[in-house]
Amino acid sequence: HLLQGVFTDDTYGDAKLLPGTINSIRERFSSRIDPNVVAVVTGFIGHNTKGRITTLGRGGSDLTATAIGAALKVDEVQVWKDVDGILTADPRLVKTAIPVSQVSYEEASELAYFGAQVLHPIAMQPALKADIPVRVKNSYNPSAPGSVIDKVGNPERMVTAITCKRGVTLMDINSLQMLGAYGFLGAVFADFEKNKVSVDVLASSEVSVSVTLDKKQHEEDIKALVQNLSSFAEVELHHGRAILTLIADVTRSSDVLATVFRVFSAHGIKVEMMSQGASKVNISFIIREDQIDDAILKLHSCFFEDQCDVGFVEGGQIR
Repeated sequence: HLLQGVFTDDTYGDAKLLPGTINSIRERFSSRIDPNVVAVVTGFIGHNTKGRITTLGRGGSDLTATAIGAALKVDEVQVWKDVDGILTADPRLVKTAIPVSQVSYEEASELAYFGAQVLHPIAMQPALKADIPVRVKNSYNPSAPGSVIDKVGNPERMVTAITCKRGVTLMDINSLQMLGAYGFLGAVFADFEKNKVSVDVLASSEVSVSVTLDKKQHEEDIKALVQNLSSFAEVELHHGRAILTLIADVTRSSDVLATVFRVFSAHGIKVEMMSQGASKVNISFIIREDQIDDAILKLHSCFFEDQCDVGFVEGGQIR
């Protein structure tokens, strides 16, 4: 019976589900649990192949729910939080933020990665693989319909939500030697790997790369990285930056960007770097952290409140 239920690897505190877990949960339910009762199952806890108790990492309780949902092929998994589902922006900053009724798994993953405290991307994996929708509901407001996360989301929408990451450092790396693009980029990322520094957002040309580093990176690792890179590149660090991310329909990015830059231009918000294309649902801008609140509030009124002080671009027309 050891390998029945939720079994994981040996990384205590941040354990990952092993590939056979979904089948073992299904077996456990079919052999031990009466289908006529409501099963109450502890989340966040599993065991390794030797039967020792492990705990899952961040989002572990949600992951337990989606794993059980996938094993039992349920109609939907409900996750109860303290907000009315996924919102168009952080309600602590944007008092007029509204719930988004339907989002795709990809949109929800990007939102979580860039700081929206709703569902961790790993927690959605079992539901995504089994094509089971996840509904986010509010324990303090049970009558609110919440947000449904599924494969399609709402393709009609131009912008789904605005999120951000604060306390970011922008690193500009310019080649000192005329290495070919592959030689330069290869050398840059070899040094990142060597110093175990990961990046959030990236933009590159043949002889320069700009990346953002979040505040989780250790200062000594960044110093060592700069020292390594300096042997073939000029490196500049700009602290006090933030990433503003629009979860948007990238196929309509010309309209989205037209509105964004009209807003930024009118309010003196300077974009130091932008990235679009790697994800089909994400457009990111690096700006000074002291301008992030203003930028989010102004964009939210344009995209969600019909109060755009510079005009809103849709289908190439300003309205």
